[in-house]
Amino acid sequence: MNLPKRVSHWTTGDVLDWAEEQYPYQKTALQQAIIKHDISGRALLRMGEQKLERMGFEGPHLQDILQGILHLSIQEELENITVIFSECFSSGL
Repeated sequence: MNLPKRVSHWTTGDVLDWAEEQYPYQKTALQQAIIKHDISGRALLRMGEQKLERMGFEGPHLQDILQGILHLSIQEELENITVIFSECFSSGL
């Protein structure tokens, strides 16, 4: 998977690609949920346990997906920090 964009800029198609690569055992159910709810990268980053449970995920699969979303959230925050620092240092502060 080659998704150079920030997660918050992902399209539904990008989210589908991520889900297919990360969770092949949940491929059909997860793909259907992503398409049905038109989940973009920004929406994915806001997903929590209750939302995933309402979409029909439970048990270890739910925890795996939550862990993957947490990883993406951390990645997004690190990118935010990098942008902030680069803006601060490039402006001569």
